[in-house]
Amino acid sequence: MMTCSPSSLPSVTDICGLSPAFPTAPPVDLSLVKLPADALMFPNPPESGEGFSFTRLRNPRNTAKEFVRKAAALGFPDLQLKDLRGTHETHLLDRGMSPAAVAARCGHDPAVMLRSYAKRTKKADTILVSKAREVAKAFPI
Repeated sequence: MMTCSPSSLPSVTDICGLSPAFPTAPPVDLSLVKLPADALMFPNPPESGEGFSFTRLRNPRNTAKEFVRKAAALGFPDLQLKDLRGTHETHLLDRGMSPAAVAARCGHDPAVMLRSYAKRTKKADTILVSKAREVAKAFPI
């Protein structure tokens, strides 16, 4: 049996024949970077001729259009950004998260969320039925 230590394993550089982009880069001192107090994690990229702003919100239409363009280039011509919301909610329901918690997380009324997203998978339907039974036990007739 062969044993390997991390130092004896081949690196990505060895396997792929790649060279590191900055083989001797010095450490970066992030204390030198001063951002505005209200800087956004993902600010709006500037238009041609505009200066960069760390505080300008992204335009939702541009974000959605860019997503559609990139999804189509990857072979998903009918995928829209809003479709990911329903997929996310369905996955949460499939994992057993309560419908009320999923609705609260996504900003829906539970009835709207169930009507719109829970119908997508059989597993989600099975989970919802079991949750409804649990709730029904609390209200004896």
